[in-house]
Amino acid sequence: MDRRIPGMALAVTALVAVVGAAGPSPQKTPTPSVTASPQGSAVTPRATPAPAASPRKSSTPTPTPAQGDGTLQILTYRGYAEYGGISPRVNWVGDFERETGCRIARLDTVQTAAEMEEALRKRPYDVLSAGPVLAATLIQDKQVQAVDPAKVAGYDELSKRFRDMTTVSGTVYGVPYLWGFHEFLYDSKRVKGGDLRKVFDSDHVSLKDGPLTIADAALTDDTVKDPFELTQSQLDRAVELLGRHKDRTYWVNPLDLVKGFATGSLDYAQATPYFRLLLQRAGKPVEAVEAKKTTGWLDSWMLGANVPDTGCAYRWLSWMAEPGVQAEAAAWVGLAPANPKSCRYKDGKVQVAKEMCEAYGADKPGKLSRVAFAVRPPGGCRPPEGECTDYLTWGKQWDSLKN
Repeated sequence: MDRRIPGMALAVTALVAVVGAAGPSPQKTPTPSVTASPQGSAVTPRATPAPAASPRKSSTPTPTPAQGDGTLQILTYRGYAEYGGISPRVNWVGDFERETGCRIARLDTVQTAAEMEEALRKRPYDVLSAGPVLAATLIQDKQVQAVDPAKVAGYDELSKRFRDMTTVSGTVYGVPYLWGFHEFLYDSKRVKGGDLRKVFDSDHVSLKDGPLTIADAALTDDTVKDPFELTQSQLDRAVELLGRHKDRTYWVNPLDLVKGFATGSLDYAQATPYFRLLLQRAGKPVEAVEAKKTTGWLDSWMLGANVPDTGCAYRWLSWMAEPGVQAEAAAWVGLAPANPKSCRYKDGKVQVAKEMCEAYGADKPGKLSRVAFAVRPPGGCRPPEGECTDYLTWGKQWDSLKN
């Protein structure tokens, strides 16, 4: 068992107990901090630090001295790269500095995709992590440059499916890192589960706040083959379905859905397998709705457009592709690693990412066939039903739905 999960489950248990018992005021109630993935689709509580373990040995060859000033400016999501003040087991940034000779001059972390976009408007970065929508925007706006896979140690070990997802017209733009997919959780004491249509017909459901939630609603439409490539009529039907229930909630902070299940105000909520595990460990009767298809996403590391010297940047990309680093990151934030070897990586006798790999079916290709991985709705594609709508149209529809 991953040693991080029990501590996190205890944090959720404490929150559930406090909310359910109408305990102290929020100002006095300790709750876990949270971190969001690029599109705000999977958000996870932070754990108490895992017990100290022997430092991880890197498989990256000892590099030659870094060129230039040997420093990096990094932008990522909270929990995706950690060091300082935590146990050696998750001190992969500090290990990177010691083993490569490169220094992290700036490590900025954000909680949401909106915060990441705002950070990128203020300054450039050497390397950054991005989800599918932001990655497509950065490529289009030439804010990132192509990645040379030959310079990324272990690149070929990464899942081919994910490597293909970070390649545009034969050019590689990202190094796959962490991924996840959504489930629709339900309180088995309040409802009997049902299917996706029942979820979206409920007044007591909490959905993630973001335009790509339209794709989840579109999964109820039998005419839809790809939920991210919707014609105008398909988009309209999905938005109409979402708009039928004005009292439903949309979450940004995942603690809201935890509180919803704790107080009994929710029948359903959109989350990840990780949250199902945490709520179950907190004693809540939470299960996942059976669905033929679900939506997911991939986060990848990208190389800034105007990096004067890419030596340390490529060492960072190689480091982030390592099985041990991805295993630690997956276990720390509750997602799945893009490197299949991470699922077998051990810290001593502990198989670090085992629980997350099992939760997401990372080692079961057949299970992944039911996941529609997100892309930025492209527009211009032409399925038999008509021309696809683009992300700008989705955003306008979402804004009108929320207002």
